[in-house]
Amino acid sequence: MPHRARPRIRRITAAGAVLAATMALVGGVKSGPAEAAVPPVHTQHVEYFPGPRSEPRQVTVPSDAPGRIVRRRSALAGTTPAVKAFQRTGPVSGRLDLVVMGDGYTEDEQGEFTADAEEKLDAIFGIEPYRSYRGLFNIWLVNTVSNESGVSGDPGADVVKDTALDSSFFCDGIERLLCVDTDEVAQYAGLAPDADIVFVVANSTKYGGAGYSAADLPMGSTFHGVATMSSDNDRSYLIGAHELGHSIGHLADEYQYTGYGTYPSAEEPATANLTIRRDLGATKWYRWLGAQDPSGSVVGTYEGGGYYEAGIYRPTETSIMRSLASTEFNVVGREAMIAGFYADADALTSSLPRSRPIGQGRPITVRLAPLSGLADLELTWYVDGRRVLSATGDLSVTPRELGVRGRGHKVTATVTDHTTAMRDPAIRAQAITSLTWTVR
Repeated sequence: MPHRARPRIRRITAAGAVLAATMALVGGVKSGPAEAAVPPVHTQHVEYFPGPRSEPRQVTVPSDAPGRIVRRRSALAGTTPAVKAFQRTGPVSGRLDLVVMGDGYTEDEQGEFTADAEEKLDAIFGIEPYRSYRGLFNIWLVNTVSNESGVSGDPGADVVKDTALDSSFFCDGIERLLCVDTDEVAQYAGLAPDADIVFVVANSTKYGGAGYSAADLPMGSTFHGVATMSSDNDRSYLIGAHELGHSIGHLADEYQYTGYGTYPSAEEPATANLTIRRDLGATKWYRWLGAQDPSGSVVGTYEGGGYYEAGIYRPTETSIMRSLASTEFNVVGREAMIAGFYADADALTSSLPRSRPIGQGRPITVRLAPLSGLADLELTWYVDGRRVLSATGDLSVTPRELGVRGRGHKVTATVTDHTTAMRDPAIRAQAITSLTWTVR
């Protein structure tokens, strides 16, 4: 069932209200429920990307883009949109579920949406560590049908389109800020079997996008964040990759703003990729110091980050969390991302229930997530905590084959990821998954 969304708050300027009335008289607005001019009561903190090779910016915008004429409608009016499994690698309980929906695609353009979504996903999952850990994701496509092709604000601010998610450039007057109606997004996302992250692909060649954090999503939403991106700009996929850094890896922005000065707190940031400690040995990433980083520099302490110019340090000169000129996470970011993957997903799953005892001859079948590259999985079987070396690596065994005789014994399958992309023992422990059955 769709998530219950909050009442939608629209803001229309006085000039906009007059324009709406005038256009209705001359037939410039399609027939439908009346618009309303109401004051804004909710704002959202949205991250956007001023240019393909510049650092992102954070702004606070009203919950609805001002100055636009927006028709009130039911989010799921008419035919229920189709939901397709684009990639399903395991049960929703053991996977990160990514929901992708389009905006500005008419009924006849749904095939184009699928092709655009596939192109964006392949680009995002070409970046490490997404590439190696793609097997921990389920990906769902939701066909959101718009009445008009394209999105508002493309090519100019005066262009208004009737679309399913109300996507619009020039959000709050910022050309590249591509806002959506998050209440609509939440309702459509609720049609998928599960939703941890949502991507909105807007049918446009114009560069732009935005990122919404969980705090700025409708009440009752269960997913961690929303990223918007245009479909036909070859750099817009980096917006999605960057936003997942926030919502999955809990990474901070590593860029700074001129004039923000010195970091104002003596408290250490909670995020993995920022520190106030200049002493190299005291940094969170001391295990990586001196390593040659995939982003191009050596891991150390580089001043500036978290929007401030001084008094705070990041691990490398640049990374995808600092500038979209970079297509790489630094090693600290990679480690945090992998930890985030395992916080919501499991490399080991099984359809055999563990809530009741099994017989000695019952096959226990487990499934490893299809990981590659950086990942290095090892499966081991245990009986009552004792490692059974002869069965290491088998995906299906019976308790009897493991030497179990008698009742009450515990059979455990454990998968460990020995990836060299994680050096912190506490984080490495998160990459261990165990499943246990009791033998009757």
